[in-house]
Amino acid sequence: MTKNLIKLLAEEKIFPIIRSSNPQEVIDTAKALIDGGIKVLEVNVENPSIYGAIAEISSDVTVCAGGIITTLQAQSALSVGAEILSSPIFHMNLVKVSKDKQVPFIAGASTANEAYNAWKARIPLIKLYPVKALGGALYVEDLLRPMPFLKILAQGNVKLNEVSSYVKAGALAVGVGRDFVEGYSYSEITKRAKNILNELKG
Repeated sequence: MTKNLIKLLAEEKIFPIIRSSNPQEVIDTAKALIDGGIKVLEVNVENPSIYGAIAEISSDVTVCAGGIITTLQAQSALSVGAEILSSPIFHMNLVKVSKDKQVPFIAGASTANEAYNAWKARIPLIKLYPVKALGGALYVEDLLRPMPFLKILAQGNVKLNEVSSYVKAGALAVGVGRDFVEGYSYSEITKRAKNILNELKG
């Protein structure tokens, strides 16, 4: 699955993030993104009721459970159909869960040291977070210059119209949350998904 995840994200380049404490909203937003052609997305585990939403959508899309910081959260998410774990931090307990369950773990890093240590721990994809606050696409470029072997997911307050600049800077994929879905109708979210996929494939 790890190689497939890297391949899938390298092809898609866009990684939508859904954050909501309302399970139905998570389901409806995910369906709107899927209708737009999205194949992999992150659902932030805001509260335990979100596991039910993950269970509902996991048959239609590859779900990454986001915001995972405890072993219990990781195991609960995997038990309902999540296929990837994502955390804002790099924690060896979560590395252990991912190895035991043979699922990819996307670890958070913000410095060159953290990114390198995550790579040394064989993390397949390193989430550079919060990338905008760290310096944006330029920071991605600067980090990859001495360490071109890193596979970077740029995430943290990225706008949809900035995705291509992060890809050009060397990010394997780019996570977009609020700017992708907040304040838009479900039909608009579908349209935004189609547009960004077309732009990235063009």
